[in-house]
Amino acid sequence: MLRVLAVDDEEPALAELLYLLRADPRVRHAEGATDATEALRRLGRAVDAGAGGEDTFDVLFLDIRMPGLSGLDVARLLAGFARPPLVVFVTAHEDFAVEAFDLKAVDYVLKPVRRERLAEAVRRADAQLAAARAAEPVPVDHGDCITVELGGVTRLVPVADINYVEAQGDYARLHTGDGSHLVRIPLSTLEERWQPHGFVRIHRSHLVALHRIDELRLDGGGMSVAVGGTLLTVSRRHASRVRELLLRRPAP
Repeated sequence: MLRVLAVDDEEPALAELLYLLRADPRVRHAEGATDATEALRRLGRAVDAGAGGEDTFDVLFLDIRMPGLSGLDVARLLAGFARPPLVVFVTAHEDFAVEAFDLKAVDYVLKPVRRERLAEAVRRADAQLAAARAAEPVPVDHGDCITVELGGVTRLVPVADINYVEAQGDYARLHTGDGSHLVRIPLSTLEERWQPHGFVRIHRSHLVALHRIDELRLDGGGMSVAVGGTLLTVSRRHASRVRELLLRRPAP
């Protein structure tokens, strides 16, 4: 499902666009910005957070004529991003279409926006994103190791070196003693594969190597575990199982 950012300096138009986007079942999350500067600020935060984070946007729905930077200016700036979001222009002006498609826009939607026309733009963006993801190399789980990309180099990280795993959308971030690595595998898949390696789900966002838990803490009815210097919350749903597994864990 898509995370989208809609940008329009006219607030009523932006509110209507967001209403239609949020009603589309292919859109997981939709935010709005009333100027290009704010949009670029949010996209910059997404880059800092890394691919697959909750601040990431898959598609940008851009008005063209806005005070300051235009939508076309924003699209040109996105060319400098390593993984830019897809762009759909939403405008009242027909005369920028050629330039928009030269900038590799997914679609060009004219105002006033019709629900059916916007749905087609969402469909195109969803299909293009799915095709791009299918073409990406998928990290391979070798049983005792997993492949990760680091500075353009593929390397193997031993599963035994991983302290815990953090969910980040459709991705997972592997935390080791010397850093972290983002892989395109959902946390639920790693939970299933790595259960034999002693990994246990402690929260909807975290999977932990049981042998890496240094301490179990109980505070005001809540539970947390210390893993490699990081304190992680254990949800009530998983608390009894985590406690049981720790009690059964062999003494070092």
